[in-house]
Amino acid sequence: MLKEGRVRIGFWLALTDSYSAEICAGAGFDWLLIDGEHSPHTLVTIVGQLQAISGYPECDAVVRVPWADQVTIKQYLDLGVQTVLVPMVENAEQAAEVVRACYYPPAGIRGVGGARAARWGRYRNYVTESNEQMCVLVQVESKRGLDNLEQIAAVEGVNGVFIGTADLAASLGYPGDAANAVVQDATLDAFRKVLSIGKAPGAMARDEALIRRYLDNGALFVAVGLDAHLLAAQTTALAARFRGAR
Repeated sequence: MLKEGRVRIGFWLALTDSYSAEICAGAGFDWLLIDGEHSPHTLVTIVGQLQAISGYPECDAVVRVPWADQVTIKQYLDLGVQTVLVPMVENAEQAAEVVRACYYPPAGIRGVGGARAARWGRYRNYVTESNEQMCVLVQVESKRGLDNLEQIAAVEGVNGVFIGTADLAASLGYPGDAANAVVQDATLDAFRKVLSIGKAPGAMARDEALIRRYLDNGALFVAVGLDAHLLAAQTTALAARFRGAR
């Protein structure tokens, strides 16, 4: 769908519970991001969320690994992850190593194992077919990454580039201010560069005006919210509404 230029709207899962993941999976989003970087996930909790989301075939699971580590990527893929997001990629060499970690030989170096991805051996063609099923997304979120953005996006096997605006803001000298005009101009410029290379740009925002700005400027996969923030905001507002009624 990204290759066809179709916009996909997503939602971030920071909570590590399969029950809450299933609630979000039925909400109507095109994809959910299981965050293995900034959430207290284990392989067991990740597979629980994958199982919960799998009951909703119209919603794809994207999983962010903690780091561009070949062993971790291998473990996540063996769980059945088909779309992986790898944070803090800063040059084409790192992007190429990420792609190699996601593909079986001869295209890559992924170790062969059965596990859930191959349905415990029941999917006999998994090893020969899985390379075609992979979607590799890399996350650019630093000034160095921006400087090398076109080379990163041009790496064969990279399907999309996600611009991490929070870390990018800190890297550009505006920590905690992802909405800063300098950060946003850099983000929109990054979208244009990624699109010009024929790859899909993406980002996350919670402000509706900013989300629509991203979409208007070519972003193809955009996360529009985060479960933990949504729960925190709504419970805080609800408590405040009735605190004086006691």
